[in-house]
Amino acid sequence: MQRMPLTCSPVRLLSLLLLLLTALEIMVGAHSLCFNFTIKSWSRPGQPWCEAQVFMNKNLFLQYDSDSNMVKPLGLLGKKVNATSTWGELTQTLGEVGRDLRMLLLDIKPQIKTSGPSTLQVEMLCQREAERCTGASWQFTINGEKCLLLDVMNMTWTVINHEASKIKETWKKDRGLEKYFRKLSLGDCDHWLREFSGHWEAMPEPTVSPVNVSDVHGSSSSLLDTWIILGAFILFVLMGIFLIYIRWQKGEWQAGLWPLKMS
Repeated sequence: MQRMPLTCSPVRLLSLLLLLLTALEIMVGAHSLCFNFTIKSWSRPGQPWCEAQVFMNKNLFLQYDSDSNMVKPLGLLGKKVNATSTWGELTQTLGEVGRDLRMLLLDIKPQIKTSGPSTLQVEMLCQREAERCTGASWQFTINGEKCLLLDVMNMTWTVINHEASKIKETWKKDRGLEKYFRKLSLGDCDHWLREFSGHWEAMPEPTVSPVNVSDVHGSSSSLLDTWIILGAFILFVLMGIFLIYIRWQKGEWQAGLWPLKMS
């Protein structure tokens, strides 16, 4: 019996899968934008009471402080953003958010168990994947202790430190505050992320070394997790193709030898 060649070898299938993976990476275009605020209830003259760092895909490209009330660009991406009309809007918004967060800190200070100055660290994160927002969250750290997490996608609060339970109840009852957090995440942050993504993708590679920020929270999907799942799926597909190919060869070989055994 003459062997019939396979119309699509495993090597060719692997090449097609790799091409599909590359196309999927381009199509998905997952990006994240993170704003890290550090707010002090009191600061000495000449020292900022608000400092902010902005990360694109965990790469620091902007810095802000309340003392100068200016945004400092870092790296190629920072210079590109500096040349856009968004720059003035971004500077104004960072200043306003810093003042609002400081008022928030002063309001909850009586509930904080400390007699000295207090600090509030806030991380606002938004993510986009396949041209849509896939994650948005706020994480609050008081005096170095992670306390609260707000998942903006479903507006749910998570208490990380039980001592912050009263603060959570206070903020949860304030519908205006929740609306404010939602507007900044799904409005301003998502808008800037869409704009900055175009500049990011135009660059050959990140020009600033990655800086670790807090882990992605709640239901926010992680780019690393996405590729792990996708890689596992492709591995299972390749294993299945390989087993089918082996069984096909074995069956064909036996079919070819069967007449010889009967003669």
